[in-house]
Amino acid sequence: MPAPLPAPATPPAPLDSATSAARAVRSLLAGGVTDVVVAPGSRSAPLAYALAEAEAAGLVRLHVRIDERSGAFTALGLALGARRPAAVVTTSGTAVGELLPAVMEANHAAVPLVVVSADRPAELRGTGANQTTVQPDLFGVHVRFGADIPAGDDPERLVGEALHAAVGMPSGGVPSRPPGPVHLNLAFRDPLVPEASGDDPRRNPLDDAPHATPGIPAGSDGAEAAVPAGTGLPGPAAGGAGRTHGATVVVAGHGAGELAAVFAAHLDLPLLAEPSSNSRFGSSGVAPYRLLLEQFGPAITRVVTFGRPTLSRPVTALLARADVEHALYLPEPVAWFEEGRRPERIIDNLPELLDFAGRGGDGWLRSWRQAGATAEAAIQSLLADEEHLTGLHVADAVWEHTDGNLVLGSSNPIRDVDLVAATDWHPLEVFANRGLAGIDGTVSTATGVALAAGIPTRALMGDITFLHDVGGLLLGSGERQPDLQIVVLNDGGGGIFGLLEHGADSTTARYGAAVERLFGTPHAVDIAALAAAHGLPYERATTLDELDTAMERPITGRSILEVRADRTTLRDLHARVRRAVADAVARP
Repeated sequence: MPAPLPAPATPPAPLDSATSAARAVRSLLAGGVTDVVVAPGSRSAPLAYALAEAEAAGLVRLHVRIDERSGAFTALGLALGARRPAAVVTTSGTAVGELLPAVMEANHAAVPLVVVSADRPAELRGTGANQTTVQPDLFGVHVRFGADIPAGDDPERLVGEALHAAVGMPSGGVPSRPPGPVHLNLAFRDPLVPEASGDDPRRNPLDDAPHATPGIPAGSDGAEAAVPAGTGLPGPAAGGAGRTHGATVVVAGHGAGELAAVFAAHLDLPLLAEPSSNSRFGSSGVAPYRLLLEQFGPAITRVVTFGRPTLSRPVTALLARADVEHALYLPEPVAWFEEGRRPERIIDNLPELLDFAGRGGDGWLRSWRQAGATAEAAIQSLLADEEHLTGLHVADAVWEHTDGNLVLGSSNPIRDVDLVAATDWHPLEVFANRGLAGIDGTVSTATGVALAAGIPTRALMGDITFLHDVGGLLLGSGERQPDLQIVVLNDGGGGIFGLLEHGADSTTARYGAAVERLFGTPHAVDIAALAAAHGLPYERATTLDELDTAMERPITGRSILEVRADRTTLRDLHARVRRAVADAVARP
């Protein structure tokens, strides 16, 4: 006779909402989350109460934001600044949809953002119940992991899996995927206010949590290779590094890290480094590199790329050339492209990369450095003759005076810094939302960066970027205040479009005022009044001396510094800069 079938296992008793939330919070803390941004809401109340208990025990820092989009970008900045997962908690309904822009940025920038959304129980879905929609899989391809946790289920295992996925270790071992956002959707039934019998998250979360997860790997995008002791590179006779290939350059894009600068200096190769590469320093750096590619670009035969270049069309054109051999250094997976979608040679180890690059030919680096110095002098001479402050003046001053962290907004500000920032000085660390290069959430991201480690931070952004996230200025009474100076370059609209095809005479002649309305988006917002409404110190710089003075003071608390500029002259200014550099470099 066949053996009798075993009796079915008795399913565990459902957890009440308070216990489920407490276990979720305990697992988050066990996984290395130290900062959580919370937006108010009723359905997420069990999580809020559990987090309040944990904060009272000194186990987590809470940051409350009434705007979920601002809250998500604040969490993004916290994860960037602290280099470990940070979480954002919302209630159900449209609140969850507000997180999508930050989730998309975190996806492409490999930031371990943990989204914890509260939901109505399954029996209310599809019934027309208030604030009920389909939240599972809402973020689709933009999350590394998603879990829909029914009301009454124990969330601990799935929270642990989510945190492993957030730091790129879905199996709990070594990194095998890029870090990135994850989504935990937790359903809760009434009652939503905990009773005294619920699990207490104030217990040491490491005592019995089996899913403790290490923090985000080192690097601004979670995938940067650490620099070994010393230079971390073999000597000239090792690994092919003694070969001379001649006309090789090193391009350092966003998130490249110090290794790119060390690599270029080690091989006497010109370094073309974007500001948020955190490589823009050292003996190989060439500051106005993008203006030199017209003269020096044809001689380049090989390119070694670290990080993700996104700022410059001349660099994009260089990387697309069929007559240039191109290697991309990828020691670990990255989030910003799919395998097989790019044509360059992918190299994951330094010996092979050294062999590919070779040493610079005789005089190769020297010629770039000399031309770079000549170009810098020409730009500074032109700017000294300008009657009014421009974005280039502001970018130069911001870079020179920032010895803490720096956050750069998209559009013109980061490109202005890329053009004029010297390579003999570098802020402590430079951050920018270059995953998708959107202007949204910049104030909130900078706030998160400043709060993460308590380092004084300066943020440079244009007026449209500032206004897009003006809600990020709103911090509730009693909330932690970062040491953050926001420098707003206000040219009354979208200045970058004037430098693109939309600002060409042929375009404006054809479309007339529509170009200004649709792309320039002019406005007359009083930024001083906005600062006053939020209780923030404000000053306006109208001269270079006033600008320098405003930046020489220590950054304590939050403040806004406004600099007015005229974008109608921007296209002409950049044309004159290009001519000045070309003429100076061409002189014998």
